[in-house]
Amino acid sequence: MHKLSIGALGKATNTKVETVRYYEHIGLLPTPSRTAGNYRSYDAWHLGRLSFIRRARDLGFSLEQVRDLLGLADQKDRSCEAVDVIAREHLAAIDHKIADLTALRRELDTIIGQCRCGTIADCRIIEALAPHAVPEAGAPVR
Repeated sequence: MHKLSIGALGKATNTKVETVRYYEHIGLLPTPSRTAGNYRSYDAWHLGRLSFIRRARDLGFSLEQVRDLLGLADQKDRSCEAVDVIAREHLAAIDHKIADLTALRRELDTIIGQCRCGTIADCRIIEALAPHAVPEAGAPVR
């Protein structure tokens, strides 16, 4: 494989150039060699590493989790138990978010179901969103 510019690397991995630079800055992607013209010059190893980072980020892993996974991926003879722990913790967090979103969806569905399509003054959605202690606009504050 020939060397890649930062733009070509970004295009090959669907990553913005600014993001590639950021990953280098925070140490997720090692700094590549430079050309005679002082341009970054990436190789197949960088492409594989950035592809790994992008896939992990697409699956919702945090940057710190990606850093940990990369460190583990570099230790080929090690047990994958630590990787399993990271993945299971991430899965638990996803399950928690799904439960929160499901509850949010149910609540919003209930509020929408109470709408009688009358006037705003009688709107159940507005009523449900408004804090009960806040007086109506124009009402005297007591």
